[in-house]
Formats: sequence, C-alpha cells, structure tokens
Amino acid sequence: MPFRHFLSACAVLLLWNACTNPAKQNMANQPDALVSHIDSSIRPGDDFFKFAHGAWFKAHPIPESEQSNGTWQLIQDTINAQILQICQSAAARTNEPIGSNKQKIGDFYFSGMDSVSLNQRGISDIQPDLDRIDAIQDLPGLVQEAAVLHKGIGAPLFNLYVAPDDKFSAKNAVLLQQGGLSMPDRSFYFDTDARTAELRTKFVQHLQNMFGILGYDVAKAQKAAKQVMQLETALAKNTRKREDTRDPIANYHKMAFAQLQQAVPNIDWQNFTKTVGFATAIDSVIVGQPEYLKGLNAQLKSIPLPIWKDYLKYQLIKGLATYLDDKTYREYFNFYAAALRGVTEPKPRWKRVVRQTDNGLGELIGQVYVAEYLPKGAKEKLLEIGNAIKTVYAERIKNLDWMGAETKEKALKKLNTMIMKVGYPDKWKDLSSLTISRNSYVRNVIAVGNWSTQYNISKYGKPVDRTEWDMQPQTYNAYYNPSNNEIVVPGCNIIVPGYERTLADDALLYSIIGGSTFGHEMTHGFDDQGCQYNEMGNLENWWTPEDSIRFHEKTKMIVAQFNEYVAVDTLHINGNMTQGENIADLGGVMMGYEAFKKTAQYQNKQLVAACTPDQRFFLGYALAWMINERPESITNQIKSDVHAPAKFRVIGPLTNMPAFYATFGIKEGDAMWRPENKRVQIW
Repeated sequence: MPFRHFLSACAVLLLWNACTNPAKQNMANQPDALVSHIDSSIRPGDDFFKFAHGAWFKAHPIPESEQSNGTWQLIQDTINAQILQICQSAAARTNEPIGSNKQKIGDFYFSGMDSVSLNQRGISDIQPDLDRIDAIQDLPGLVQEAAVLHKGIGAPLFNLYVAPDDKFSAKNAVLLQQGGLSMPDRSFYFDTDARTAELRTKFVQHLQNMFGILGYDVAKAQKAAKQVMQLETALAKNTRKREDTRDPIANYHKMAFAQLQQAVPNIDWQNFTKTVGFATAIDSVIVGQPEYLKGLNAQLKSIPLPIWKDYLKYQLIKGLATYLDDKTYREYFNFYAAALRGVTEPKPRWKRVVRQTDNGLGELIGQVYVAEYLPKGAKEKLLEIGNAIKTVYAERIKNLDWMGAETKEKALKKLNTMIMKVGYPDKWKDLSSLTISRNSYVRNVIAVGNWSTQYNISKYGKPVDRTEWDMQPQTYNAYYNPSNNEIVVPGCNIIVPGYERTLADDALLYSIIGGSTFGHEMTHGFDDQGCQYNEMGNLENWWTPEDSIRFHEKTKMIVAQFNEYVAVDTLHINGNMTQGENIADLGGVMMGYEAFKKTAQYQNKQLVAACTPDQRFFLGYALAWMINERPESITNQIKSDVHAPAKFRVIGPLTNMPAFYATFGIKEGDAMWRPENKRVQIW
C-alpha cells in the first residue's frame, strides 16, 4: 500500500502525546473510551498491543470465572444482561399458553435455575440412558446406542450431519467427518511439551472421577479411566491434524451409500442413520477422512465391548454434565475450564443458564431481542459499512499487480455475487414441535438437541435454503459460508464497548465492523480455502495457473510470519493452521482502512479526543481484539483453534501496513518493525 503521507517522528510524537493526554481531549472531563485504554508508558513501536490496551488491562484483571477479559467479554456481558431480562420476565409468567415462545423460554430458564431440585436428583435424570448402555450385549447394540446419543446428546465415534455438497452447493448432502475425541484436538494425546503432558495426566484423573460419580468403585474407575484414555488415543492416531483438514478438496471423498457399508462393515449404516432420524434412504455420503473410518472399523472389533461401553457412558455424562447436579458440573469444570483454560471459579449459575437458554432457544430469544434491544437503524448502518467495504474490495481487485485479467474477472464476479445478510433474518425457524417443561433441565437440553438434529437431517434431499441463518441477531460473531458465498453479520455487532449509548465515530465503526467483521468475512471468500470455491459456492479452480502460483507464494509469506510468533512459553503459533484467519484479518483491516479513507471524518481530518483519523482507526482495530487471555487458554487455542491469539491478530496484520508505521512513527530497529521484503499484501 503506498504512503498517503509520511509524518516525521517529531510530528508523530506530538500527535501521540495529544491523543494520550486527557487534558487535551476537550471531552468535558469525560475521557474518550478508546483513549482511556492506552498505556502511555509503552511506546507503540515496542508493543502496540500493550500500548493500545495496557491501561485497561491493568484496571480490569481477568475475573476468576473467565478465561479472558476484554472487548468480547464486555459485549457479551451487555447481551447477557438483556437476555437475562427476557428469561426472567418469561419465567415469572406461569400462565403463558403451552407451546408459546415465552412459555418455552421461561420454563427452560426456570428448570436450569432450580438448583435445589437438580442437586436432589443428582444424575438420576440420565439413569435410563446409562441403563441402556449397560444393556448392550454386542457390536450392533453398541452402534445403535451411539446413534441414540447422536440424536441429541453428542457425537461419539464420528461427526455426521447434513450440509451443502461442496461440489454441488444447491443440494444438501450427508457428511461424515472424524471425531469422537474428548480433548480439543489430537495434539493433546501426543504432544510432549510439559503443559500437554500434565493435561493428559489430569484428563485420566478426570475420567476416574467421572466414573466414580457413575457409581464405580475406586479400582474399577481407575481401570475404566486408563482404558478409555487408551481407546481415545487409538482414535486420535487415525485423526488428521487440524491443519490438514483445511484443504476442502483433500477432505472430499464422495461415495455411494453401499460403498460406505463395504468400506466400514462393522457399522450397520442403514440402521444407524434410521435411528438418528433420517426418514428417507441415503444415496451417497461425503467422507472427509476415509483413513479415520478405516481405523475405527478395525477398533470396533479389536477393542473389547466393555471398554466401548465405558466410553459411551463418559460421552453421555460429559455431554450433559453442565446441566446436572453441582457435583457433576464441578468435576466437568475442573478439567474443561480449570485445567484446559486456567479458569479458577465457575460462572454464576444465572450466566450459565442464560447462555444455555440462548444456545437452545436462540431463535425465540432473537425475536424478542430484535424488537426490544437492537438499536434502531443498526441494520441500515451495517449495510452502509458492508457496501462500502464491498466497493473498496472491487477497486482493490481491479488494481492488483499480481493477478491477471482473466482471474480478476472471476474474482469480481464472485465478489459481486456474494450475499450479505445483516442484522436479523427475514424469517425465523419454526420451533413449534419442540416441547419444554419445568420438570427437568437436562431433559429440556436433550429435547433441544433432538430438535436440532432432526432439523438438520430433515434438509437431506431438499434444495439448500439460501435464506437460512446459522446465527442469531444477539450472537456477537459473524461468519462466511463458502457453499452459499455469503457473509452473515448479526445485529449486535453494531455494539462498540464504551459507546453503548451512542453510535461510535466512523474510525471505530470502519475499523471494528468494517475491518474485523465485514472485511474479514469477505476475505474468507478469497483465503486459502475460500479461493477454491466459485461464485456459486462450488469447489472449482477458477484461477489461471500463473495467478494461482503467485497467490500461494503470498500465502506462504503469511504462514512464515505467524510461525515466527511465540504465544506462550516456547509454543509457536501454527501458521498453516491459522492461515485462513490470518489472511482474513490482513485483508479485512486493509479494506476497512481504504473504506474509512472515503468518509467525511477522514477526509476532513477530524480530530476526536485529540486523535487523528489514522490514530483512531488503528487503535479502533486493536479495540476489536482487546482480549487479555490466560496462558492455559492460549495454549489450548494454539493447539486446537484456527484463530491466532488476540495479540497477534492485532500486531500480525498491522505490521504489514505502511500507513500503520507512518501513523505511530515506527522505524527500523523497533520491535514492531517488519522489513519491507517480509511484509505481506494479498488483497
């Protein structure tokens, strides 16, 4: 990106001091929320992440009940408080008609808050499920019970679901993917670093404790824990590394249903799919990792049935532990929150129940949220920013120096075809068949799981509904769906911490919503995975060979950049695994910046809180990732998440932008300096 202008180091210092000096903000003694986060004792050239957020981090340590603290937590707290009001209001009304939205919301929330009844019942609500597992006498019975659990509790053995066919996106297909592991990733079973080795020991102890809750004596629980760990390690050996699952072509193996039965004969697939709820015969399936199913097929015979039964019991109680009594929940928390993420105290019950009510009945809550809490004009502002980013993206593609005319034409066609869904859906999912009562929290959760599974598999054999949303308007997140070539941005993304009662200035809106949201999601259409899908969402190579080579040379550079970063202890970020998100972050912030340059705030050089438009934009982008994370959480993220830790989502893309260096006077020799020949610019 060419320099718009270059400020001398002296001029930058003056602007920096003005931006960080509350006396010069002219804000009627009300410090600007963005500027108040700055730690002026740190130079931006030394560590821009700490410079932008240090003061806030010092004043707001991570709560004992959280794995992190920052922007996402602040916004989620705001949304949770609103959902709590919706839940409490509904729960207080005991005369709502059975089957109405408020009855379901109120009864679901009430059943989760009734801790007295939950503790009195212990695990008795899942005793019928445990009895079924105990009654298994052979391999067909084992597979049958695994199918029952797939309906509404979890995904033992593998993942099975319905989604658009990657090579024919208008048609829904049955997909089979590796799965069945209880720890977040296969790496947890094999990595030799000290943290991971300790986690394996804690996981075996956790298994033993859970089997104790299930009624096993100490010796039996120890034996069961050891054997289940061995079983899952065997499954993990068959599992592809996460970075190897990122290639959609290498993970696409379509076969006739009869071929699946021949390849994996130890599973009666017709009975399995019928038990899960498929109403019609399946003609074909898309297998992601055939070697996993091959290994599983052998292990179903070689591993004794009693061990498989213990495995299913653990899958059952793990999937439902957070909805049972406090003792069971606490054991689940001790491993999955404390050991894995460093959280030392559970969230208050109301937060946990609000979250689950939203997860289970989000479509119903969303309707109330849109009517009562979503700021007026949010959808229109989101569309304005999204369209501005899309316009800039087209300009950028036209001016690329590494892409030829033929590929540019197809890239522009894909961009112009890209659907933007913002705010909230035009139609809501029909949950009228879902029954909720105040009698049992865990049974309500299972009912929601059954409904969700049935809703998903009922799509098989039907055309893809391109109007469907996979997020609710109260979900602070966004996504790109390559099969639909669409981006979805829920309405609550309009919230900016510190500006909840007013609309933030464009520097913040175009950096956070424009850059880290719209620009990021649009770039997913052209990252290492999205670039393999055409404008209709079908897997197709639309690149000329020469342009494809040039593109992958650039993506190799961003992989190398992130491989350099050490996030915690001696653990490096996995540049291959995170490259799609890193490409999207880089493209997003560049598009957000270019779109912001067209606004009146930028062109009029308007100062806000004594900050220049450039300063506020880059500080605003950092605000999107103002997240302080525990070391345990970062370790877990590095091993199992395709997103880099928050700090590197800021400094990674920004250190590829000349305008960032100019704005903060960063020069060669500074820690934040990146040599020009190593700076990455793709889109």
